[in-house]
Amino acid sequence: MYADTGRPSIPPEHLLKACLLIALYSVRSERQFCERLHYDLLFKWFLNLNIIDPAFDASTFSKNKERLLENEVARKFLVVVLEEAKQRKLLSEDHFTVDGTLLEAWASLKSFNPKGGNDAHAPDEKNPSVDFHGEKRTNDTHQSTTDPKALLARKGQGKEAKLCFTGHVLMENRNGMVVDVTFTQATGTAEREAALDMLEGVNGSRRVTLGADKGYDTQDFITMCRRMNVTPHVARRKTSKLDGRTTRHIGYQTSQRIRKRVEEIFGWIKTVGGGRKLRYRGMERNRLWWELTAAAYNLLRMAKLAQKMADKGELYPIT
Repeated sequence: MYADTGRPSIPPEHLLKACLLIALYSVRSERQFCERLHYDLLFKWFLNLNIIDPAFDASTFSKNKERLLENEVARKFLVVVLEEAKQRKLLSEDHFTVDGTLLEAWASLKSFNPKGGNDAHAPDEKNPSVDFHGEKRTNDTHQSTTDPKALLARKGQGKEAKLCFTGHVLMENRNGMVVDVTFTQATGTAEREAALDMLEGVNGSRRVTLGADKGYDTQDFITMCRRMNVTPHVARRKTSKLDGRTTRHIGYQTSQRIRKRVEEIFGWIKTVGGGRKLRYRGMERNRLWWELTAAAYNLLRMAKLAQKMADKGELYPIT
């Protein structure tokens, strides 16, 4: 029991299932989910609740989610989902794709103030009109007071800068399923560093391939990949670090064609999964959401593959 609410705690399996429902049905917030649980019989059935059982209290639901963070339930659940996919022979062990995407933080640009605390744009109004023209703001000198971990970043040249985090995905190329994810600050080298970290978790000692975009075409990244027994199939810049020994093979062209499927994962997470603008502040809660949403995507992908094989009259492979 929580002393401040007087309501019973929520079982961990209910918390996990509730987080999956939030991702699969584009529920905007935990409070909205608790309100919907009052009348949605599908949700109650999935949570093994009776019709007369009361819905979760929103504040209790948020407090109980701390247990998912403490025990790294999201990461463990993703591992279990991947093990199920592996048993059904849906995962490639040789060919992968890596990419990252910017995720807008739950913080306004008006909260991006000098680190010293001397904010010349802080009048008494709650939501003032602020003119930043002529003022140079960088991550070295400024910091968000709403979410200090969020960094100012932009998608590319000519794009507007926003307070963001970066979500990273390692995808296998056979069926486009997520095999690993990580969540970091939006630094200039975050994508390459996260890719190397995720590659360390790839099982097996034989050589694998890794498709990626031009942002990964650097000497350091290519060198580290080859040391890890990984063939880097990255898109080439004008001054590319790859030579014909890699790009002449048909496998390179195949990796470059398939790597674009990773955008389907980002598209689903940002639209259906509700990741166009993050719901939480800080790294831990957003990482929990990122991992659970990736697991939800894999479950949905597995279901679609099963239906596709059933339509063809094929048996779903199970080892």
